[in-house]
Amino acid sequence: MKLLYLILFAAVFTSGFTVSLVTIPKNVLKLLLAFTGSLLFSIAVLDLIPEVYSGMGKTAGIYILAGFFLQIILEFFSHGIEHGHTHHNEGKSFVLMMLISLCIHSLLEGMAVSYHPMNTNTLIDNGLYIGILLHHVPIAIALMVVLTEIYEEKIKRLIPLAIFACMSPLGMFLGAHTDFLLTVSGGTFILNVTTGLVTGILLHISTTILFESSEDHRFNLIKFITVLFGALLTMYIIL
Repeated sequence: MKLLYLILFAAVFTSGFTVSLVTIPKNVLKLLLAFTGSLLFSIAVLDLIPEVYSGMGKTAGIYILAGFFLQIILEFFSHGIEHGHTHHNEGKSFVLMMLISLCIHSLLEGMAVSYHPMNTNTLIDNGLYIGILLHHVPIAIALMVVLTEIYEEKIKRLIPLAIFACMSPLGMFLGAHTDFLLTVSGGTFILNVTTGLVTGILLHISTTILFESSEDHRFNLIKFITVLFGALLTMYIIL
């Protein structure tokens, strides 16, 4: 389990740090976003929605909707950096609000990755883990672009990046230890609610990315193949 924490942290931190060394072409970033958008949407439909309805019944829809609208609120502060948007010279107060928004988003996603150990022999949701790992790569890149515009000192760029990279592993740890923090039934309920919220969050993010990746609503074969590959990969992992 510790190795999974480390891989998730390293993937996010390294991808952000890479921006300090090389320039990521915008078309490459757009294709990566389209791929992760497809991946997240497919994970939500094939994995998370059946799981949360199985655990909570019809009330699951309430938490999915709540997660959808929660992401709208979070994006008011993050300015859509979850979709790869970068906003230059917004000031240090913007960085703080953006980082808080990203941390809440990332922490919840990490908690949803962890299954309750009383319910399954599997420690994590493998599909969601891979989806979040890949989804956070373009976010880390966009975050580092913003930080580079605002801070000249490298250490001031790396600290917010490291904090963001820590949030999903921290969420995984909390999700895996809810039986220690709460009663067993309470821990199960928390994870079910979290999964519902994250489902709504991912539906909002993924659909926004997919709509934005279609420039002027024109058909783009490369992006279509990228999106299709993301869906097929998810089916291979989950089904």
